[in-house]
Amino acid sequence: MTFAVAVDIGGTFTDVTLLDQANCRAWRAKTASTPADPSQAFIVGLRLVLDDADLQSEEVVRVLHGTTVATNLILEGRTAHAALVTTAGFRHVLEIGRQDIPRHANLFAWVKPKRPVPPARVLEVRERIGPGGTVLIPLDEASVHQVAAILRRMGVQAVAVCLLHSFANPTHERRVAELLRTALSGVMVTASADVLPVVREYERSLATIMNAAVMPAVTTYIQRLQSRLTKAKIKAPLLLMQSNGGVAGAVAIARTPALTVLSGPAAGVVGARDVAASAGISDIITIDIGGTSADICLLRGERIELTQRGHIGGWPLPLPMVDMVTIGAGGGSIARLSNGALTVGPASAGAMPGPACYGTGGEDPTVTDAHVVLGHLPAALLGGRMTLHPNLAERAIRSHVAEPLGLSLHDAARGILAIADSNMVGAIRVVSVERGHDPRDFTLVAFGGAGPLHGCSLADLLGVSCVLIPPAPGVLCAEGLLAAGLKAEFSRTVPRPDQWDAVDGVFASLECEAHDWFKTEQIGEGDRTITRIALLRYAGQGAELAIVWPGSADAARQTFASAHRELNGFTLETPVELVTLRVEAAASAPRSPFARLAGGTRAVPVGRQVMQHSTGALDAPIFDRASLGAGEQISGPAIITQLDATTLLAPEWRAEVLVSGALMLRKV
Repeated sequence: MTFAVAVDIGGTFTDVTLLDQANCRAWRAKTASTPADPSQAFIVGLRLVLDDADLQSEEVVRVLHGTTVATNLILEGRTAHAALVTTAGFRHVLEIGRQDIPRHANLFAWVKPKRPVPPARVLEVRERIGPGGTVLIPLDEASVHQVAAILRRMGVQAVAVCLLHSFANPTHERRVAELLRTALSGVMVTASADVLPVVREYERSLATIMNAAVMPAVTTYIQRLQSRLTKAKIKAPLLLMQSNGGVAGAVAIARTPALTVLSGPAAGVVGARDVAASAGISDIITIDIGGTSADICLLRGERIELTQRGHIGGWPLPLPMVDMVTIGAGGGSIARLSNGALTVGPASAGAMPGPACYGTGGEDPTVTDAHVVLGHLPAALLGGRMTLHPNLAERAIRSHVAEPLGLSLHDAARGILAIADSNMVGAIRVVSVERGHDPRDFTLVAFGGAGPLHGCSLADLLGVSCVLIPPAPGVLCAEGLLAAGLKAEFSRTVPRPDQWDAVDGVFASLECEAHDWFKTEQIGEGDRTITRIALLRYAGQGAELAIVWPGSADAARQTFASAHRELNGFTLETPVELVTLRVEAAASAPRSPFARLAGGTRAVPVGRQVMQHSTGALDAPIFDRASLGAGEQISGPAIITQLDATTLLAPEWRAEVLVSGALMLRKV
């Protein structure tokens, strides 16, 4: 038997899945996250599933991990004391930034946020390379030694090296990084050529400095985690999820930790794709609602699209990542009054103190408290390990929302959920309607600890008639890790936008890098997949569209025109320009077959509960999902419970248990 374990650490809970890949058996666990040291919750959850399966540590052959360490460092401003080294004359690239102002900001009052590295820690070396890669001014190594001396006096922990046009010729940049590593013992140095060798100095500088700024903490975390795994007698290699939907070894992640900023959400998309495929569905909108955030992604034909226009904490981070939208809306989102208006999120109660109903010290009303007040949740969660306290939830909502607004307790709770749903629907429309897709043509896949509670209400607001609930929705991000294969991207900007005759040569060079990576990761010839991607635009445009390279320049122009028309509704007569070429290298993991449920006869409730609906009190049956068989149907209103999540089946909705174990909810 071959056992693989996957651990996804979220803001509130740490989710763990242990899979027997030979027999399709799975053991799952959820435990409270430990923000001060996430590796503690990792080991606690690991021990829970091993004990449940009566398995010895030595029998685990694969360990996969989705982490938010780099994300939280950036969002919370806890990055390392870092510096940036750049070409003489360009030390203010970060300060200048871009001319755009955030949409929600006031044009007359907006203040440019502080940069990750202030001008005082941006140092220059004398050199210059032209946009075509020609050396205009040779590297002055004496200036590098002078910079090293200054950095030593500053006591920096990490250094980012980003020289002008190094994407066209990285010789100077690599030499500067080499000299600094030699001169600065114990200081981590990263070069843009190893992080993001593409055009646009501001974005490339940001990506490189973000990578450098999280390197010390991420490296320490990985080392601590590997030490804990060794003590736990886990000998399997540690693989970490990347933002691109693939996994990579610990050594690669320690070198470029910025690749993990959307680690957990990306794994959820992979898992949702496989669950939908098991039901014969290829066009889906995924919504992963956890304790702190909701992550939304649209897939057509099972393809997970990547973007290089992602953001983290308001900063552009153009590293290849799954194309999704994230908002601050989750089970722990706090409801507050702001200037007399009720708002929900983005602030969250997190793991500590948590929602008021958890009884762990939280006093602010949250989305979870609203569900408890309205009777949407059972008396206990996590298989009975967490008892809920309805009286604490009622007190929090009554004192902070209902009484100040002159509402009844139940109306206040419904108002909290309505605002949370509205926020999520807006994000769903960003990935669908705003990109030319009708959400009614897609199946909504709802997961995360809170996703199945909101599936029906979100579908009603969108006009969607089908909602798919995975077999283990609360730990789907962990299960998505098990379906993820090794993956890496190699990019390079083309020196001239009309240099179509150079495409094959650039792709060949990138594929050499990909094959070197395959060898490093010990991926066999038969398991290798390489995809050529081109980022194109019309002359004069400031943004590119990514297309799969069709094999020739003429075919690429036609493919680009079709993609541009689909997205924007028109095409132009102006020339099509080359910007960046990318090679996606992957070693696909074999999809673990879902266990086939035995056929059921008739679903039998295990209890009943009063649910406060807008039409009045409803007597809703409670079903234990573990006892349901394939083919069984349940009509709403109803509550379906399981270890990792609770599914709320609204009136006028019907649930059918699929043979894969997933629930298909349909509007009656």
